[in-house]
Amino acid sequence: MNRIVISGYYGFGNAGDEAMLAAILEAILEVLPDADITVISGNPSYTKKKHGVRAIGRFSMFRILYAMARCDILISGGGSLLQDVTSKRSLYYYLSIIRLATFFGKKVMLYAQGIGPLRRPLARHMVRKVLDKVSMITVRDERSKSELKDIGIAEHVPIQVTADAVLAMHPVDIELGKRLLSDYHISGVKPRIGVSVRAWKKERAYRKELAQALDRLQDELDTDIVFIPMQYPSDAEEAQAVADLMEHQPIILKKQYTTTELLALCGYMDVLIGVRLHALVFASLMMKPVVGISYDPKILNFLHMIGEDAVGTLDNVEAHTIYTQAREALVNQTIKEHVRARITYLREESLKNAHIALTLLDK
Repeated sequence: MNRIVISGYYGFGNAGDEAMLAAILEAILEVLPDADITVISGNPSYTKKKHGVRAIGRFSMFRILYAMARCDILISGGGSLLQDVTSKRSLYYYLSIIRLATFFGKKVMLYAQGIGPLRRPLARHMVRKVLDKVSMITVRDERSKSELKDIGIAEHVPIQVTADAVLAMHPVDIELGKRLLSDYHISGVKPRIGVSVRAWKKERAYRKELAQALDRLQDELDTDIVFIPMQYPSDAEEAQAVADLMEHQPIILKKQYTTTELLALCGYMDVLIGVRLHALVFASLMMKPVVGISYDPKILNFLHMIGEDAVGTLDNVEAHTIYTQAREALVNQTIKEHVRARITYLREESLKNAHIALTLLDK
């Protein structure tokens, strides 16, 4: 039996990170059905119930030591774990988990991570020092690979560009999304625009621009506007801040949804306007057109990988640009062919991550 420990930002109710864990587990169990998996989580009981795996607390050091001592491989899984923009402490926490595994002589794989930004010299030094001892690194975009090369990761550490772990998930039935919205009296006849926002630092300028674009889409195209929270309640609060600037009141979904439900909701939309990365990923996986507003390089990286561009950043986006791109997507009523081809390719690339982990275990 292969014993695997998975570390990441799990158990905190962030839909994107929970989807990454679900995707990693699904992909690994597809190639290793008898794998013995332990997840390090901020909420072990939630993770155990939601994902059906053994889970231990992220600060339960004795249990982490025991799991690490008996495992065959540590997977540092998904997301932007190694960056020093949102938190310096989290960066050093994840590095300490990797360092612990290498101390025990265990194989370590960074699994479809987004690396950086890493701005502080000490952070860059520590990332280089710790990652020089890992077995394999897969990253979700070329920029992450370039960041690692700039840091000076040694040549003996293989780095491979794959794709976001979530893209390995199977699409779901959009009828679930329709049922979830049944209480909101959506006719199913009007075009449906999903919106996913998040609060970011002190960025407020985009709210007015987005509100104006959404009002214009309702006035001119008679659309239903649905705000979908990827992290509840914070995203719903940010959605309300945008709604307060609108003339026509949108629908704001005010509950925490599962990964499957969020996929179905995104799939039931005709277009999704997103600030959240994994809202854009979910909609793309469901083959729906997206309009991306960037707050972080990872948004631009993903959009470029599917052959699209952001309509702007949180501090410079304009209502007219949001409106124009969303209107074009609604008029065309389908995802662009080159984007469809790119998403299909990226899904295949994402599936490679689990096979690379299996290769490490075989060795």
